[in-house]
Amino acid sequence: MFSVCLCACFQEDPKTSHLKAVKCIFRYVKGTMKLGLWYPKGSDIETIVYADSNHTGDYVDRKSTSGICTFIGFCLTSWFSKKQTALAISTTKAEYVSAGKACQQALWMKQSLVDYGISLDDIPIMCDNKGAIDLSKNPVQHSPTKHIEIRHYFLRDNVQKGNISIEKVSLKDNIADILTKPLKREPFNYLRLGLGMMEQIDYVFVRKSHSYNC
Repeated sequence: MFSVCLCACFQEDPKTSHLKAVKCIFRYVKGTMKLGLWYPKGSDIETIVYADSNHTGDYVDRKSTSGICTFIGFCLTSWFSKKQTALAISTTKAEYVSAGKACQQALWMKQSLVDYGISLDDIPIMCDNKGAIDLSKNPVQHSPTKHIEIRHYFLRDNVQKGNISIEKVSLKDNIADILTKPLKREPFNYLRLGLGMMEQIDYVFVRKSHSYNC
């Protein structure tokens, strides 16, 4: 998703390097067609949201990209990768905006589960930026962060109300990182597994093998 969106920025005036990149994407898609998301029966309802951003990652307008993924139990239920509308002048702001988007997703998920008679306590939002975590808990504004728009402060409000909690996750274990930036093969495959992507089981073959054994 990240790579396709990046290539789309150059579709009006593509170069040979862009064509080469698109071919790499197609090769990846062709080689991973057997991968699928695993949704095991009987999973619990513990909900957790991962949030990340790539500060000024867009090569054209230098805007940041937010990545959010939501899990119920071990099952990935929603995800998105989207460029932020405003230019973030600090990593803290970019991460704070992403955490705010994650808060919206968490509150929506929390309300949706109420409709099924399921009530959750605070939903943890996993963030790898200490500045954004501190800002969500500290009511004091200081000069490096006073430029952050008031509309983003509902994140801190929901932390204080106990609807969500912001928790620290290491950079290498932040699953949303895969939605915001290009990664090397090893960390990419590690986070892809964290999303729940794995080889699909050929159930037809399994059933036939079972019938032969009988």
